[in-house]
Amino acid sequence: MPPAGSRPVDPLDDDDYPAYTMGRAAEMLGTTPAFLRALGEHRLITPLRSDGGHRRYSRYQLRTAARARELVDQGTAIEAACRIVILEDQLEEAQRINEQLRAEGGKSQPKTSA
Repeated sequence: MPPAGSRPVDPLDDDDYPAYTMGRAAEMLGTTPAFLRALGEHRLITPLRSDGGHRRYSRYQLRTAARARELVDQGTAIEAACRIVILEDQLEEAQRINEQLRAEGGKSQPKTSA
């Protein structure tokens, strides 16, 4: 029996679980399977493959694709939209790491007196 307060891990609770087929993902985003394939060609998202070779998308990948679609809908070329989303993600990660290092640095540095 699992410890009190814990709950079973459900793959559908995992943002990275590849739960959506290409057709369902395209329907949810209001786009076409070709758009999703293009995002893969531009290396924005890389869907996992089922045992039968079908593309499967996670919720995280769908959010990323939706961000790219917004840019494309505003007139940005798909290649540029993919690059923008990749750079936004890299900036967000760098800011998160910087914030974490600042928090850790403040705790571990000895105070000096003049």
